[in-house]
Amino acid sequence: MSKYNIPIKKWHTDEKPREKLLKYGEHTLSDTELLAILIRTGNKGETAVDIARKTLQRFGSFRNMSHTSISKWADIKGLGKAKLCQIKAAIEIGRRFREDEIKEKKVKISGPEDVFYLLHPRMRDLKKEIFVMLNMDSKNRILDRTEIEEGTVNQANPIIREIFQKAMENFSASIICAHNHPSGDPLPSREDTEFTKALVKAGDILNIKVLDHIIIGNDTYYSFAKNGII
Repeated sequence: MSKYNIPIKKWHTDEKPREKLLKYGEHTLSDTELLAILIRTGNKGETAVDIARKTLQRFGSFRNMSHTSISKWADIKGLGKAKLCQIKAAIEIGRRFREDEIKEKKVKISGPEDVFYLLHPRMRDLKKEIFVMLNMDSKNRILDRTEIEEGTVNQANPIIREIFQKAMENFSASIICAHNHPSGDPLPSREDTEFTKALVKAGDILNIKVLDHIIIGNDTYYSFAKNGII
């Protein structure tokens, strides 16, 4: 009989996910074991580990879990709303932890590749378009990051006003803007190009330099600065 047909409380201590974490550290746990700790309890005929394994088989990775709508989880037996909220919250904490590290270190941006590396994990899988601005100091270090979820480049003027309002609040010497294309193709549309030109013009008037506008696609990007438009 497989141990996974036996309740976790009857497993050997070193095989129980929580006990293993406490004794050896969280880095020793598999993805299944980490997820099982969040799920906490199983149901009839299934342990928390069984449910965790089934969930990972469905989605493939924590990355895929992070951007999959809640409706896609509905038919996973053993995952109610409370457990689903715990999983989603834990994944979001992990993402924000990385962002906090970046803020604390005042990461310096040397080129569009740095921006892509920074924003790609968050933006590559989103099903809707969001706009992000990086507020920079005079040494091209990030002061703050602002995410604008309402509106797109097709609604240029409201976004431009909000961008420079945030830039002035942060005493930014310059800014870098980015948005994603849910299609995965980062090539700019006519609206993207017109928006970028309007953005640069507004920055010139306010004496806040627009260093770049980057479009994030699926594992690739388009930089207006790199292509000579800024």
